[in-house]
Amino acid sequence: MADHRKNFLSGMHDGIPIALGYFAVSFTLGIACRNIGLSAFDSTLMSFTNLTSAGEFAALGIMAAGSSYWEMALSQFVINLRYMLMSCSLSQKMAPETPMYHRLLVGYGVTDEIFGISVNVPGRLDPFYVYGAVSIASPAWALGTLFGVVLGNVLPARIVVALSVALYGMFIAIIVPPARRDRLLAVLILASMALSWLFARLPLFSGISGGMKIIILTVLISGAAAFLFPVDRGLAGHGAENEDGGQSHA
Repeated sequence: MADHRKNFLSGMHDGIPIALGYFAVSFTLGIACRNIGLSAFDSTLMSFTNLTSAGEFAALGIMAAGSSYWEMALSQFVINLRYMLMSCSLSQKMAPETPMYHRLLVGYGVTDEIFGISVNVPGRLDPFYVYGAVSIASPAWALGTLFGVVLGNVLPARIVVALSVALYGMFIAIIVPPARRDRLLAVLILASMALSWLFARLPLFSGISGGMKIIILTVLISGAAAFLFPVDRGLAGHGAENEDGGQSHA
C-alpha cells in the first residue's frame, strides 16, 4: 500500500507539466466547441471522457458537417488506433499478475504524453503511477475546455494561437531527457521525425489519414529497432525486479 501511494504521488508530480500543457491546448479546443454551438457542459463532458486532442478536433468538424454516427465512429477508430499500441506496450510493462480492471483503467488515461512518462518508469509499471498522472492531467484537460468555451472570446487572437503551441513543448520535454541518456533512442527519434516529414510531403501518402500514418510509422520504426537492436531480456528482467528502480529498462 505504501508503494502504491508513493507511485501515485510520483505520477502526480510528473503529471504537473502535462496538466499545464493540457490546460493551454484544450483552451483552444473549448473555443472550437463554442464556435459550433456546443454548451460548456457538453464540451467539458466530451473532454473529460475523451483524452485526445486530434480525436476531439476531428469530432468537432464531423459534428459541424452534420455527418453520421458511423463516420464519427470510424474516424475516431482510425485517429486513436495508435493508443492501442501504446496500451499494449504499457500492459507488457506491468507485472503479469496485474488484474484486468487495472489494465482497463490505465487504458483510459493513455495519451501520447502519459505514455511518454509511463514507459520511462524504471522496472515494472505500477498502475497507481498512471492514476496519479491522469488524476491531475485529465481534470486540467476538461477545465481548459470549459474555460475556452466561457472565456475564449475575451483573449486576443495572438494569445489563443500561442497557447496551442504548448502541446509541442510537452512533446519536446518528454523526448529530450531519455534521448540524451540513450544514443540509440536519439537516432530513432530523429529517424521518426524525418520519416514523418516524408510521409507528410510525398504524394504517395496523401490519401492516408494522420492517425494511420502514425500507426504505420510506429510499427515500422519500432519493429526495425527491435529486430536490429534486440533487448537482453535477462538484463531487462533483472532491472524490473530491482526494488530501488536504479537500473534502466527497455
